Amino acid sequence: MKKLLMMLAFASVSVAGIAQDNESSVPAEKYSVATNSFWSNWFIQANGTWTAFYSNQERGKDFAQSPFKDFRRDMGFSVAIGKWFTPGLGLRTKFNGVWGKSVNTESCKDNKVDYWDLEEQILFNLSNMLCGYNENRVWNFIPYVGAGAVRNCTADVYAFGLSGGILNTFRISNRFAINLDLNYHMTADDFDGSFPERLEGKSASFADNDRVFRAEIGLTYKLGKSTWNKTPDVDAIKALSQGQIDALNAQLADAQDENAKLKNMLANQKPTTEVKTVKEIVAAPVSVFFNIGKSKIASRKDLQNVKDLIELAKENDSKIVVTGYADSKTGSASFNQRLSQKRADVVADELVKMGVNRDNIEVVAAGGVNVLSPVSYNRRATIQIK
Repeated sequence: MKKLLMMLAFASVSVAGIAQDNESSVPAEKYSVATNSFWSNWFIQANGTWTAFYSNQERGKDFAQSPFKDFRRDMGFSVAIGKWFTPGLGLRTKFNGVWGKSVNTESCKDNKVDYWDLEEQILFNLSNMLCGYNENRVWNFIPYVGAGAVRNCTADVYAFGLSGGILNTFRISNRFAINLDLNYHMTADDFDGSFPERLEGKSASFADNDRVFRAEIGLTYKLGKSTWNKTPDVDAIKALSQGQIDALNAQLADAQDENAKLKNMLANQKPTTEVKTVKEIVAAPVSVFFNIGKSKIASRKDLQNVKDLIELAKENDSKIVVTGYADSKTGSASFNQRLSQKRADVVADELVKMGVNRDNIEVVAAGGVNVLSPVSYNRRATIQIK
């Protein structure tokens, strides 16, 4: 029996090691999760079962202990339904049966019985508990303990049973997983219908109970919502709100800068240059802002600020330069180069929707910069008449 347990444990660890090696190529994302509804994270399981029986009645008879002996082993099946209440803690109701052995003799024919056991089991997903929840994890290591009722249908005997085991699940897809379940079940000494007297003066021991060892393999199917949502990241929400505030402050800073230029032009302009001065004012650069790491315009109101500039460009068939920027404090140089290109392209597409000829738009990707303060002011694209 010890050799069998060692062999199965070694096989489980070997397969699990292969699974983890495959998984390790993808970084595990660890995060806390929000509680799901009652109808989420249910599952059903179906397994084929190989079973070895050890009866109280064989005590002192020196029977062969190998679980592969015909008078001990039999085949059966199990089905279960369960629910995960957290990524690490779940419950399942499991039925096992239906062909077994009483092991009163070494005759396979004499030992046959029909039976079933029904248990409630507590599952502990140690992979999620110790390594963090990861919905793409290949192998999950799940010890469990359980208790329930057992019935010997042949002898019409009911008994109480306890069990413990290790459920290994190997992910196939979001819905399906392969099960490898190794477990040990212990029940009362009268489970098989025989009631032997204990040896006088001998205290009760593990061998005074009828026992069952099982190796099961089958499938798990997940019902309803099978994953867990991230807990809302308050810091990220605050950062997003702050980014919007920074964008508005940057617009205000641009407006103040343009006002200063206007005052300077008005103070030095000549009467004959009035029309030209107005055009230069309208043609001042206008900024459109973005949130950190994004190429979607943070506020559509930014586009309202470019209307006068666009009308002037269309009237004069002028060239427009759209320059995209990213802040160099965030991301690598190559990432910021691509991000600035995307931001410039997005703004250029908006200008085309406003009626600007695509041939009159020049797109420039400036990459990551650190020319404005605070740093969020650098997450923008500028529009300027060339």
